[in-house]
Amino acid sequence: MSSPREAVVVDVLRTPVGKGKKGGALSHVHPVDLLADVLAELVRRSDLDPALVDDVIAGCVTKAGEQAVNPARSAVLAAGFPLSVPATTVDRQCGSTQQAVHFAAHAIQAGAADVVIACGVESMSRVPMHSDAQGVDHLGPRVAERFPGGGLIGQGLSAELICSRWSLSRAEFDEFSAESHRRAVAAQPLFGPDLLTVAEAPDHVADETVRPSTTAEGLAGLRPSFVDERARHRFPEIDWKITPGNSSPLTDGAAGVLVMSAAKAQALGLTPRARIHATAVVGDDPIVMLMGVVPATRAVLERSGLGVDDIDLFEVNEAFAPVPLAWQRELKVDHERLNVHGGAIALGHPLGASGARILTTLVGALVQRGARFGLQTMCEWGGMANATIIERL
Repeated sequence: MSSPREAVVVDVLRTPVGKGKKGGALSHVHPVDLLADVLAELVRRSDLDPALVDDVIAGCVTKAGEQAVNPARSAVLAAGFPLSVPATTVDRQCGSTQQAVHFAAHAIQAGAADVVIACGVESMSRVPMHSDAQGVDHLGPRVAERFPGGGLIGQGLSAELICSRWSLSRAEFDEFSAESHRRAVAAQPLFGPDLLTVAEAPDHVADETVRPSTTAEGLAGLRPSFVDERARHRFPEIDWKITPGNSSPLTDGAAGVLVMSAAKAQALGLTPRARIHATAVVGDDPIVMLMGVVPATRAVLERSGLGVDDIDLFEVNEAFAPVPLAWQRELKVDHERLNVHGGAIALGHPLGASGARILTTLVGALVQRGARFGLQTMCEWGGMANATIIERL
């Protein structure tokens, strides 16, 4: 280690993803209990006294209903941790848990903590997306004034704008999406070491949204999801290509990352799996909001002193197929280094948990391939994106 205050990843863990609808494999599990299982297993696997955890930082996007108030603290209590262990819940939209990892690393690098669990949960079957914003104006009048013509838009329309502005075809999307499923099917046996069997769903041992039978030809028959006659006047360039098949499905899941200072890991006799090499977060155009991944990637590369060719594996969240495809076109990254074990189109996108789910996948892929550097980036509502570079140890 180059520094005792270096932030290292000791372990990563996630639940298998469940379909985010009634009857899904995890839909009967309270989200607090889902996250609590991850917390308890993380400390058990490392034989770590939970009293040593300085903080638990959890991502969660829709903080309403069963995910209201501070689900991180509720999960700490449900996991049986000592009452002295604090917890907080953060919201960077889809990048919430990736931001939690950043906050954990920054606290350790600053000397404010030695052991932090960064984690996240989202039960989209029990707490529907946007249910925290129903019936309220959550933007206020000044946002609409700044963005005339209709104010901010939804992510589906943003994805449609990317299709048009980057001249991406429906055939490209559907083939990319089918390949996501093919890769996820092939990777299922590799995920085992970092998958947690949920106490209340002991038979759920694989990601429920991965479909081995998916083909580009089958996806081509699906109808667009976001056709909006009102939007046609504001965005006449849109020709409606986004379907359920080239978008991430609604899902349930939880994931966690055990982060320590290098010195603390050594003192406890623990072998880190990776170190957090660099982090970045950016703001971008909130209309074409999903393309923040491009400046975020460039920012974290500049901060790290690395170039695109130095990175062995990339993970770009597949919120919608045009996001990684447009990112790939801008960064000129070959497909063999991108989302090598499949992405959210196949594996799902349990919003608040996705950052740690992706990091778990990335750590595993680096280890399995004997590779060194991995870069993860996620688009976020409102025109933001996080980017993280990790180095396998």
